[in-house]
Amino acid sequence: MNPPHRGFWQVVWQRYRKSRIGMISLVMIAFFVVVAVFAPIIANDKPLIMIDTKLRLPAFFHDKELVTVRDYRAYVLEKKAFAVFPLVSRSPYTTDLYQRFSPPSWDHPMGTDELGRDILARMIHGATVSLTVGIVATLITLVLGVLFGAFAGYYGGIADMLISRLIEVVICFPSFFIILAVISALKPNILNVMVVIGLFGWTGIARLVRAEFLRVKNSEYVEAARVVGAGHASVIFRHILPNVLTPVLISVSFTIASSILIESSLSFLGMGVQPPTASWGQVMEKALSDLTNWWLFIFPGGAIFYTLLGYNLMGETLRDALDVKGGV
Repeated sequence: MNPPHRGFWQVVWQRYRKSRIGMISLVMIAFFVVVAVFAPIIANDKPLIMIDTKLRLPAFFHDKELVTVRDYRAYVLEKKAFAVFPLVSRSPYTTDLYQRFSPPSWDHPMGTDELGRDILARMIHGATVSLTVGIVATLITLVLGVLFGAFAGYYGGIADMLISRLIEVVICFPSFFIILAVISALKPNILNVMVVIGLFGWTGIARLVRAEFLRVKNSEYVEAARVVGAGHASVIFRHILPNVLTPVLISVSFTIASSILIESSLSFLGMGVQPPTASWGQVMEKALSDLTNWWLFIFPGGAIFYTLLGYNLMGETLRDALDVKGGV
């Protein structure tokens, strides 16, 4: 009896699961994503649920009756209310000048910064910034890279020559320094950081897509699509593009890691995400004033290393898994 036919992605997933490193990287990234997505629930000085005279959800909804409350724990004790606080009952924005540069302790497991803000809370909310920048910048990179690469590879001729020269010009300059120069001319904020990283990171994907289009644009299935009257846009986006995305999918993981590293570097230099928004690079920058405050660079540095390691290991495993020609 012949074995049941398995689809392409079933084969890829089976190959991926065989890699212990790949599965570990998947767990690492899943943990990072969960922390980033649920940061307001994990670290917040407001209760998730509070019942005094009625049911309240202070962490999720603005409550006019609680506008004057500054210390929810004291309020809960005073009103003898029932409350469920987050796992980390600290806000990344609350300052306490009496706790400036406090080392790790029971109250502040990762210490505090120069304004007495809890580092653990800022690390958790900084993960949200890293994930947002990584995904949005990568999406911009993908769109630009796929469009430029597809048009260069499909049309050839002058279009290919112009786009290829543009790619070579962009590659000639160190991308980080170009990004730094552009950001310095703009208002540093998370939106500008995401857009600029995406605008200067597309060349690698464009070259991959161009090469794949040159390889398959004269294939039989492409010629058949033209014969039945498919237009250029249909041939490019419906018939060729879905069949050449394998190398692009592999590069996505590495691109996210690169975007996170660039954002952290920009924030470290004061050119990225601005206070009071939490960023890993911004937390590390506070250690420059006194290197004895080791917790200010050990914890964010470890988080950056952990995240980049997870994405790079996943990219390596995905590259091997997508090479389905080697069998299962």
